[in-house]
Amino acid sequence: MEQGRALAERLGRIRERIALAATRAGRTPGSVHLLAVTKGFGASAVRAAMALGLNEFGENRVQEADAKIPEVGPGPRWHLIGHLRNKAKRAVALFEEIHSLDGESLVAEVGRRATDLGRVVPCYAEVNTSGDPGKHGAAPGAALRLLERARLEGAIRLQGLMTIGPLHGGPEGARTSFRLLARLRDEAVAAGLLDRDAGLSMGMTDDYEIAIEEGSTVVRLGSALFGARA
Repeated sequence: MEQGRALAERLGRIRERIALAATRAGRTPGSVHLLAVTKGFGASAVRAAMALGLNEFGENRVQEADAKIPEVGPGPRWHLIGHLRNKAKRAVALFEEIHSLDGESLVAEVGRRATDLGRVVPCYAEVNTSGDPGKHGAAPGAALRLLERARLEGAIRLQGLMTIGPLHGGPEGARTSFRLLARLRDEAVAAGLLDRDAGLSMGMTDDYEIAIEEGSTVVRLGSALFGARA
Protein backbone atom coordinates (compact mmCIF):
# COMPACT_ATOMS: atom_id res chain seq x y z
CA MET A 1 0.00 0.00 0.00
CA GLU A 2 2.78 2.41 0.96
CA GLN A 3 4.70 1.61 -2.22
CA GLY A 4 1.64 2.37 -4.34
CA ARG A 5 0.93 5.67 -2.56
CA ALA A 6 4.51 6.91 -2.93
CA LEU A 7 4.57 5.85 -6.57
CA ALA A 8 1.31 7.68 -7.26
CA GLU A 9 2.70 10.87 -5.70
CA ARG A 10 5.90 10.71 -7.74
CA LEU A 11 3.97 9.97 -10.92
CA GLY A 12 1.72 12.95 -10.30
CA ARG A 13 4.72 15.26 -9.89
CA ILE A 14 6.36 13.86 -13.03
CA ARG A 15 3.23 14.40 -15.10
CA GLU A 16 3.01 17.98 -13.88
CA ARG A 17 6.64 18.63 -14.82
CA ILE A 18 6.18 16.99 -18.23
CA ALA A 19 3.14 19.16 -18.89
CA LEU A 20 4.95 22.34 -17.87
CA ALA A 21 8.02 21.53 -19.99
CA ALA A 22 5.84 20.71 -22.99
CA THR A 23 3.90 23.95 -22.56
CA ARG A 24 7.13 25.96 -22.42
CA ALA A 25 8.09 24.40 -25.76
CA GLY A 26 4.69 25.14 -27.31
CA ARG A 27 3.75 21.47 -27.34
CA THR A 28 0.91 19.44 -25.89
CA PRO A 29 1.69 17.19 -22.90
CA GLY A 30 0.27 14.27 -24.87
CA SER A 31 3.13 14.55 -27.37
CA VAL A 32 5.52 13.19 -24.71
CA HIS A 33 5.40 9.52 -23.72
CA LEU A 34 6.63 8.31 -20.35
CA LEU A 35 8.68 5.11 -20.45
CA ALA A 36 8.97 3.68 -16.93
CA VAL A 37 12.45 2.19 -16.53
CA THR A 38 12.34 -0.84 -14.23
CA LYS A 39 16.03 -1.72 -14.15
CA GLY A 40 16.74 -2.83 -10.59
CA PHE A 41 13.07 -2.92 -9.59
CA GLY A 42 11.05 -6.10 -9.23
CA ALA A 43 7.78 -7.32 -10.66
CA SER A 44 5.82 -5.81 -7.75
CA ALA A 45 6.97 -2.32 -8.77
CA VAL A 46 5.84 -2.98 -12.34
CA ARG A 47 2.43 -4.15 -11.15
CA ALA A 48 2.05 -1.08 -8.93
CA ALA A 49 2.83 1.14 -11.91
CA MET A 50 0.35 -0.78 -14.06
CA ALA A 51 -2.33 -0.16 -11.43
CA LEU A 52 -1.74 3.57 -12.00
CA GLY A 53 -2.25 3.24 -15.73
CA LEU A 54 1.32 2.82 -16.97
CA ASN A 55 1.93 0.10 -19.54
CA GLU A 56 5.22 1.02 -21.25
CA PHE A 57 8.31 -0.27 -19.44
CA GLY A 58 12.01 -0.15 -20.24
CA GLU A 59 14.77 -2.53 -19.27
CA ASN A 60 18.53 -2.14 -19.67
CA ARG A 61 19.58 -5.77 -19.59
CA VAL A 62 18.18 -8.74 -21.47
CA GLN A 63 19.04 -11.15 -18.65
CA GLU A 64 17.13 -9.16 -16.01
CA ALA A 65 14.16 -8.74 -18.31
CA ASP A 66 14.15 -12.44 -19.17
CA ALA A 67 13.35 -13.24 -15.54
CA LYS A 68 11.05 -10.28 -14.86
CA ILE A 69 8.78 -10.23 -17.89
CA PRO A 70 7.27 -13.71 -17.37
CA GLU A 71 6.78 -12.92 -13.67
CA VAL A 72 4.84 -9.75 -14.49
CA GLY A 73 2.71 -11.55 -17.06
CA PRO A 74 0.76 -10.16 -20.02
CA GLY A 75 -0.23 -6.52 -20.40
CA PRO A 76 2.82 -4.26 -20.57
CA ARG A 77 4.80 -3.31 -23.65
CA TRP A 78 8.51 -3.80 -23.02
CA HIS A 79 11.31 -1.69 -24.49
CA LEU A 80 15.02 -2.52 -24.47
CA ILE A 81 16.90 0.71 -23.77
CA GLY A 82 20.32 -0.68 -22.84
CA HIS A 83 23.27 -1.72 -24.92
CA LEU A 84 22.71 -4.99 -26.77
CA ARG A 85 25.82 -7.15 -26.94
CA ASN A 86 25.26 -10.78 -27.77
CA LYS A 87 21.64 -11.53 -26.91
CA ALA A 88 19.90 -10.21 -30.01
CA LYS A 89 17.86 -13.36 -30.53
CA ARG A 90 16.39 -13.24 -27.03
CA ALA A 91 15.93 -9.46 -27.16
CA VAL A 92 13.87 -9.70 -30.33
CA ALA A 93 11.69 -12.35 -28.69
CA LEU A 94 11.21 -10.41 -25.43
CA PHE A 95 10.83 -6.75 -26.37
CA GLU A 96 8.25 -4.89 -28.41
CA GLU A 97 10.75 -2.09 -29.18
CA ILE A 98 14.53 -1.68 -29.15
CA HIS A 99 16.00 1.79 -28.53
CA SER A 100 19.68 0.96 -28.87
CA LEU A 101 20.68 0.07 -32.44
CA ASP A 102 24.19 1.47 -32.40
CA GLY A 103 26.04 -0.19 -35.28
CA GLU A 104 25.59 -1.82 -38.64
CA SER A 105 26.48 -5.31 -37.42
CA LEU A 106 23.81 -5.08 -34.72
CA VAL A 107 21.30 -3.86 -37.29
CA ALA A 108 22.02 -6.93 -39.41
CA GLU A 109 21.75 -9.27 -36.42
CA VAL A 110 18.45 -7.81 -35.17
CA GLY A 111 17.05 -7.86 -38.70
CA ARG A 112 18.01 -11.50 -39.15
CA ARG A 113 16.60 -12.57 -35.79
CA ALA A 114 13.35 -10.69 -36.36
CA THR A 115 12.97 -12.26 -39.80
CA ASP A 116 13.49 -15.71 -38.26
CA LEU A 117 10.69 -14.99 -35.78
CA GLY A 118 8.40 -13.59 -38.45
CA ARG A 119 8.04 -10.17 -36.88
CA VAL A 120 8.88 -6.54 -37.55
CA VAL A 121 10.64 -4.78 -34.66
CA PRO A 122 10.24 -1.04 -34.08
CA CYS A 123 13.71 0.36 -33.37
CA TYR A 124 15.52 3.60 -32.57
CA ALA A 125 19.07 4.26 -33.76
CA GLU A 126 21.27 5.29 -30.84
CA VAL A 127 23.61 8.25 -31.33
CA ASN A 128 26.43 9.25 -28.99
CA THR A 129 25.74 12.99 -29.07
CA SER A 130 28.04 13.81 -26.14
CA GLY A 131 31.19 12.28 -27.60
CA ASP A 132 31.72 10.43 -24.33
CA PRO A 133 33.94 7.38 -25.08
CA GLY A 134 32.23 5.51 -22.25
CA LYS A 135 28.84 5.71 -23.97
CA HIS A 136 27.49 3.57 -26.78
CA GLY A 137 25.93 4.86 -29.97
CA ALA A 138 26.93 5.83 -33.46
CA ALA A 139 28.97 8.98 -33.88
CA PRO A 140 26.82 11.88 -35.11
CA GLY A 141 28.63 11.83 -38.44
CA ALA A 142 27.74 8.16 -38.92
CA ALA A 143 24.09 8.39 -37.88
CA LEU A 144 22.63 8.81 -41.36
CA ARG A 145 24.69 5.91 -42.68
CA LEU A 146 23.38 3.73 -39.84
CA LEU A 147 19.81 4.68 -40.76
CA GLU A 148 20.49 3.87 -44.41
CA ARG A 149 21.66 0.41 -43.36
CA ALA A 150 18.66 -0.14 -41.10
CA ARG A 151 16.25 0.74 -43.89
CA LEU A 152 17.56 -2.24 -45.84
CA GLU A 153 16.19 -4.59 -43.19
CA GLY A 154 12.56 -5.38 -43.88
CA ALA A 155 12.12 -6.69 -40.34
CA ILE A 156 13.14 -3.37 -38.73
CA ARG A 157 10.79 -0.40 -38.57
CA LEU A 158 12.66 2.79 -37.71
CA GLN A 159 10.96 4.84 -35.00
CA GLY A 160 13.53 7.61 -34.67
CA LEU A 161 16.73 8.41 -32.79
CA MET A 162 17.84 7.85 -29.21
CA THR A 163 20.58 9.38 -27.08
CA ILE A 164 21.78 9.56 -23.48
CA GLY A 165 22.60 13.01 -22.15
CA PRO A 166 26.14 13.81 -20.99
CA LEU A 167 27.24 12.99 -17.47
CA HIS A 168 28.96 16.36 -17.16
CA GLY A 169 28.30 19.85 -18.42
CA GLY A 170 25.13 20.63 -16.50
CA PRO A 171 21.85 21.71 -18.08
CA GLU A 172 23.43 23.44 -21.06
CA GLY A 173 25.54 20.40 -21.84
CA ALA A 174 22.38 18.31 -21.91
CA ARG A 175 20.61 20.90 -24.06
CA THR A 176 23.43 20.88 -26.59
CA SER A 177 23.30 17.09 -26.79
CA PHE A 178 19.54 17.01 -27.27
CA ARG A 179 19.57 19.79 -29.86
CA LEU A 180 22.10 17.82 -31.86
CA LEU A 181 19.86 14.74 -31.86
CA ALA A 182 16.87 16.82 -32.96
CA ARG A 183 18.93 18.31 -35.79
CA LEU A 184 20.05 14.84 -36.91
CA ARG A 185 16.42 13.70 -36.89
CA ASP A 186 15.46 16.64 -39.10
CA GLU A 187 18.33 15.86 -41.49
CA ALA A 188 17.26 12.22 -41.65
CA VAL A 189 13.66 13.22 -42.40
CA ALA A 190 14.84 15.57 -45.14
CA ALA A 191 16.93 12.75 -46.61
CA GLY A 192 13.97 10.38 -46.62
CA LEU A 193 15.53 8.09 -44.01
CA LEU A 194 12.93 8.72 -41.30
CA ASP A 195 9.24 9.48 -41.40
CA ARG A 196 8.12 13.03 -40.60
CA ASP A 197 6.68 11.90 -37.28
CA ALA A 198 9.89 10.10 -36.24
CA GLY A 199 10.50 10.22 -32.51
CA LEU A 200 13.30 11.32 -30.22
CA SER A 201 13.96 9.01 -27.28
CA MET A 202 15.92 11.29 -24.97
CA GLY A 203 15.75 12.53 -21.41
CA MET A 204 16.20 10.71 -18.10
CA THR A 205 15.69 11.56 -14.44
CA ASP A 206 18.19 14.44 -14.29
CA ASP A 207 17.45 16.09 -17.63
CA TYR A 208 14.03 15.07 -18.96
CA GLU A 209 12.53 18.55 -18.77
CA ILE A 210 15.34 19.95 -20.92
CA ALA A 211 14.89 17.05 -23.33
CA ILE A 212 11.18 17.83 -23.67
CA GLU A 213 11.95 21.49 -24.36
CA GLU A 214 14.25 20.30 -27.16
CA GLY A 215 11.70 17.98 -28.74
CA SER A 216 11.81 14.65 -26.91
CA THR A 217 8.87 12.37 -27.61
CA VAL A 218 9.93 9.61 -25.16
CA VAL A 219 11.43 10.23 -21.72
CA ARG A 220 12.95 7.26 -19.89
CA LEU A 221 12.45 7.58 -16.13
CA GLY A 222 13.48 5.12 -13.43
CA SER A 223 14.50 6.50 -10.05
CA ALA A 224 12.37 9.64 -10.54
CA LEU A 225 9.37 7.34 -10.67
CA PHE A 226 10.23 4.35 -8.48
CA GLY A 227 12.65 5.96 -6.00
CA ALA A 228 16.26 5.12 -5.28
CA ARG A 229 17.52 1.73 -6.41
CA ALA A 230 18.83 -0.64 -3.79
